[in-house]
Amino acid sequence: MADYRFIKAQREGDVVTIALNRPDKLNALTPAMFGELGAAVAEAVAQGARALVLTGEGRFFCSGADIAPDGAGYEGLPEDLGALLDAAYNPFARQLAALEIPVVTALNGPCAGAGMSIALAGDIVVMGQSAYLLLAFVNIGLVPDAGATWLVARSAGRARALEMALLGERMGADEAKAAGLVTRVVADDAVLIEAQALAARLAAGPTGAMGLIRRQVAAALEQGFDATLEIERANQTAAGQTEDFAEAIRAFGEKRKPQFKGR
Repeated sequence: MADYRFIKAQREGDVVTIALNRPDKLNALTPAMFGELGAAVAEAVAQGARALVLTGEGRFFCSGADIAPDGAGYEGLPEDLGALLDAAYNPFARQLAALEIPVVTALNGPCAGAGMSIALAGDIVVMGQSAYLLLAFVNIGLVPDAGATWLVARSAGRARALEMALLGERMGADEAKAAGLVTRVVADDAVLIEAQALAARLAAGPTGAMGLIRRQVAAALEQGFDATLEIERANQTAAGQTEDFAEAIRAFGEKRKPQFKGR
């Protein structure tokens, strides 16, 4: 993996772990960081990674947007925040959503603002016991962005989404799991270990089918039942013609564990 200034990227087997790496700034987001995140994800896919882990260095996963100039080239937020979303935040959100490999997020610490958007974008979300979620936007007179509105409302429902967005209060790990926002809550020192183990398990599976599953679930959140049946049919046709499915059938007949290749 390439060297980056604001993130770290490391590959182990078929899993690439990408960590936000501005711990002195609580991993606050800047356009340059989004550029590096997008480049690292694209590089991982191009090099054949079969699962991704997203996490943060230090005590925060991500504190959200960096709203203050740093005196080292970053000028803070522009006047037109919508243009900033178009240029940096939304392209990365769309890139993650369109991936054909699974994503595990490892919430090693608090996740606020757009950092919460990235945190909840994982297919499986592992959260540390002392971490928290915070839709902090209202506290500075802004609205949720980077997909947070959709992610929270679709996972936790309208009432919880409005409560979180309007009050701007912290939600602890156990409450987040009960609300359906995260998948697993583990001890703080076990977050990355658990996330990487899950990613390795996913990477060893039929990742082609997993890519179809990712898109199928996203479509199901927007489509009616009949439309979902048609999507399932099309995806099942595609999955049934893969090398992985053929391998699974052979393995079943030979009474052995299948060796999936993601093809």
